[in-house]
Amino acid sequence: MNATGSANQAMPQRNYRYFDLVMVGFVTVYLCSNLIGPAKAAQVDLPLIGAFTFGAGVLFFPLSYVFGDILTEVYGYAKARKVIWAGFGAMCFAALMATVVVALPPSPSWPNQAAYELIFGQTPRIVLASLIAYFCGEFVNSFVLAKMKLADNGKRMGWRFVVSTVCGEGIDSLIFYPVAFYGIWGNDLLFKVMAAQWGLKVAVEILFLPLTLRIVRALKKAESEDYYDRDTKFTPFSLKT
Repeated sequence: MNATGSANQAMPQRNYRYFDLVMVGFVTVYLCSNLIGPAKAAQVDLPLIGAFTFGAGVLFFPLSYVFGDILTEVYGYAKARKVIWAGFGAMCFAALMATVVVALPPSPSWPNQAAYELIFGQTPRIVLASLIAYFCGEFVNSFVLAKMKLADNGKRMGWRFVVSTVCGEGIDSLIFYPVAFYGIWGNDLLFKVMAAQWGLKVAVEILFLPLTLRIVRALKKAESEDYYDRDTKFTPFSLKT
């Protein structure tokens, strides 16, 4: 394993076997969480609780933080930063294309324009809220994880996965719901939904933690890499790796 910090920076750029696959997985999950999940409110009956309603996107979005943890833990903050920007660019393009396609005049013989607008016609305010929240939340998650890894000298991996997700998802929820719905929802509803979604997202991360740890250990072994960000510049506004 390469855990020498400064030695990482001195080495030439490496070609990793699975980095591209992890990046594709991250971007795919992020796009699904924004294009598939938000359009549906789901409801399940839970023991002792009864009917529980939630946005279906909660099934997708926390997985992007799982991928973010994997990227930062194995490949380092700079590699994760590049992937976060890739997801941001992909979502900007998807939002633009959705707006264009929704705005195209429908054929008179095609009766599904109203349904199409309902699914893909997100308001600019919600799109903007989603992009800002994603950008801030993902970078906070990666930053906290990388710094905790240095502070613990690589120990307590599961602990830093949970703490970084609590911070990242917290920032995401704290930004998204006020930017998207302040003035539309009442303050009580806004804070209740924000807290509930944050709790659900963190719970999904904890549920997947045993699998995440197994994947990370397998990747470290397969890639012969365990990156420590001792010499990394933590600005989010760079694509250097």
